[in-house]
Amino acid sequence: GRKRRKKSKSCLPLNEILISVSTRAKSRVKIKCLKLVFDCFPYHANLTHFSPLFLSVLVKFNNCAGNKGVRYETNSLDFKVRADGTLFAAHHLSGTGLFLSFAVKIAAFWRKCFQSLQPGDVCPPEVAEIRHQSANGLRRQKRDWVIPPINVPENSRGPFPQQLVRIRSDKDKEIHIRYSITGVGADQPPMEVFNIDPVSGRMYVTRPMDREERASYHLRAHAVDMNGNKVENPIDLYIYVIDMNDNRPEFINQVYNGSVDEGSKPGTYVMTVTANDADDATTANGMVRYRIVTQTPQSPSQNMFTINSETGDIVTVAAGLDREKVQQYIVIVQATDMEGNLNYGLSNTATAIITVTDVNDNPPEFTTSTYSGEVPENRVEVVVANLTVLDRDQPHSPNWNAIYRIISGDPSGHFTIRTDPVTNEGMVTVVKAVDYEMNRAFMLTVMVSNQAPLASGIQMSFQSTAGVTISVTDVNEAPYFPTNHKLIRLEEGVPTGTVLTTFSAVDPDRFMQQAVRYSKLSDPANWLNINATNGQITTAAVLDRESDYIKNNVYEATFLAADNGIPPASGTGTLQIYLIDINDNAPELLPKEAQICEKPNLNVINITAADADIDPNVGPFVFELPSVPSAVRKNWTISRLNGDYAQLSLRIMYLEAGVYDVPIIVTDSGNPPLYNTSVIKVKVCPCDENGDCTTIGAVAAAGLGTGAIIAILICIIILLTMVLLFVVWMKRREKERHTKQLLIDPEDDVRDNILKYDEEGGGEEDQDYDLSQLQQPETMDHVLNKTPGVRRVDERPIGAEPQYPIRPVIPHPGDIGDFINEGLRAADNDPTAPPYDSLLVFDYEGSGSTAGSVSSLNSSSSGDQDYDYLNDWGPRFKKLADMYGGGEED
Repeated sequence: GRKRRKKSKSCLPLNEILISVSTRAKSRVKIKCLKLVFDCFPYHANLTHFSPLFLSVLVKFNNCAGNKGVRYETNSLDFKVRADGTLFAAHHLSGTGLFLSFAVKIAAFWRKCFQSLQPGDVCPPEVAEIRHQSANGLRRQKRDWVIPPINVPENSRGPFPQQLVRIRSDKDKEIHIRYSITGVGADQPPMEVFNIDPVSGRMYVTRPMDREERASYHLRAHAVDMNGNKVENPIDLYIYVIDMNDNRPEFINQVYNGSVDEGSKPGTYVMTVTANDADDATTANGMVRYRIVTQTPQSPSQNMFTINSETGDIVTVAAGLDREKVQQYIVIVQATDMEGNLNYGLSNTATAIITVTDVNDNPPEFTTSTYSGEVPENRVEVVVANLTVLDRDQPHSPNWNAIYRIISGDPSGHFTIRTDPVTNEGMVTVVKAVDYEMNRAFMLTVMVSNQAPLASGIQMSFQSTAGVTISVTDVNEAPYFPTNHKLIRLEEGVPTGTVLTTFSAVDPDRFMQQAVRYSKLSDPANWLNINATNGQITTAAVLDRESDYIKNNVYEATFLAADNGIPPASGTGTLQIYLIDINDNAPELLPKEAQICEKPNLNVINITAADADIDPNVGPFVFELPSVPSAVRKNWTISRLNGDYAQLSLRIMYLEAGVYDVPIIVTDSGNPPLYNTSVIKVKVCPCDENGDCTTIGAVAAAGLGTGAIIAILICIIILLTMVLLFVVWMKRREKERHTKQLLIDPEDDVRDNILKYDEEGGGEEDQDYDLSQLQQPETMDHVLNKTPGVRRVDERPIGAEPQYPIRPVIPHPGDIGDFINEGLRAADNDPTAPPYDSLLVFDYEGSGSTAGSVSSLNSSSSGDQDYDYLNDWGPRFKKLADMYGGGEED
């Protein structure tokens, strides 16, 4: 009732929801004796939309006989009650954002109530009291201040503003009241969708509504007096936008792709298309229905598919899907609202592309029943024949890929069939060499199948089996040695010409009359000969087991056997000769040199022997000293350690330092035994307390006395002193020469200078030089023909050469100075005179000198010529003046 609503301020008073609970007695008389009142809805602003099944409350009621025969009813159109007592919303409650909170007024004596009732009886006083209380709780409030929800159709054409409702308080007769509204659509964005007349309380909508933009509005109405004081508590205004069919269905995708296996039965699911309508889905405006408009191609039936009008599921409706005939279907699907009413509903279309996927319903078939091929013998990895098949399934898929098998005709496994991944052909390939002498032809039976198994109910075709005939061609095969490597055993040292064995080859070409010839291919020591016609092997030299050509007592040689076929063929064979050792090598003493102290009992020399033979022709060895010369046994003694070692030591108390040759006889244990007299060089030297030779002792042992050692040292000192004196003398001479050069004016130095080079090189014999390049050519054509401005740095420049003066045959002494000056002037003005570059250039000197021979000069002092004027020419002519001028000494 009203009192309870005041206590629960969070509850929103709405229309009462009455649930009648009735039960049927044996007489099937309906008794209504109790009403449940659902008092209010607590308001939650965040929730704005509810589905019909989201908002539900379970109402439980137990009558006197349990829960049998109980039925629930409600007077509200917004809610329904199921037979199990579940209360749920009948449709979307947009904009309310409410949870149900029930204040159910039920008396504690329901059981007693229904036990006391009989068919046709009325409720007892207690029940009437409950009904009276319930009626008080349902007392009507004042209608002016309780506004029911307001429904506004969307897309209204006006005129605007359009009145929706009038709000009025009962107190407006007593005082002046001002009305206002707040909320989204009034004072919150979107602004001024609704407004209210503050005096009359009339509320208006100012523009058309769009349910898809906003489906409901929740406003609060306020009533205050002229002073702004609250006259009434704010009331909630719920405005619902009524949906109109103003939106077409829209497919999620404009093109849908699906697939279905060929041969699928009717009713096979293919794909689902979905369209959404922005209108209210609980009304016909948003209820979409689907249908197929067209199907392309219309084969084998024009209605191969159907679509569920409500869900959009496309399924097959007819049999006969065959990918080999039709690989793809294009289906136009239409979606219409208003539950598919084409007269009133809005429609849209989409395209469904249905691909018929391949199944292996076509076995592969050979294009012909027999194939043939040819292969040379002894060849492998050769393609003999290509098998072609036809398969109508999807190319390059497991349903199309062919697998070939040889089911008969090749018990030894000479052939295999490989599949060409591009053409799907079967390539019959030789994997094991065939022999013409064994098989001249093969008859194969082959079968082809797919990588994927055949579909259910499909059988292999008889054309999936074929025969392959392969003929083998004969080729000239090389002879071969049946025993390879062949091993023989014999003693070393057999004489030359001994027949060792016959190493013959076999020619596998039984159907060809051919001769085989033999020759040596490898004989490292050149010990063997082979007969060219029968392969008999004889010795060409004595076989020595101790030779360097023997490895592990085995000598190995290879031979060649060649036939006279076309083309000729040859094979090789290896002969191994195991040489048995004989005692043909005397032992050798080891070591060859040793060292021992000059006093006995300080140390000894351990000796052994080396024998090129092997057991039993080696040790134990016998070591003994010869009786001649007698000094050997007088100075030395041998004591045996074991079969391979002995000790050599001094017999006398002292032996002068030096080198001694000690002969020792060594005998092996062969049959017959061999002996050898070996000489060991023993250095006898003075030793220190540890038994080691001292340095002086080692020198003394080499055969030099103390005097000789001192003489050698003095000679070394004298030689070093001479070298030092020579170096000092050379430095002093160099210093004097340098000082003398500084005292002489270079202008006055008329001595001939010798060019000194630090290194002369390896000589002309070591150098591959063309000395003709150092000579000036006789002609200048190679220079005159050059491009102007291009010149080698070591070439003589091109230009007019000045005329040098020609010396008279009989020069006058007075003309010598003029001649020299004119020559100097001409040389200074000669651009071609060297050096014209930094490189040393060998120039052309001409055909000869204009001066006469030096021998033509008269060195006699007789005559009337006066050469005293030479003293006036300066230091350069001082020598001539002394020779011809005639000084005071004359």
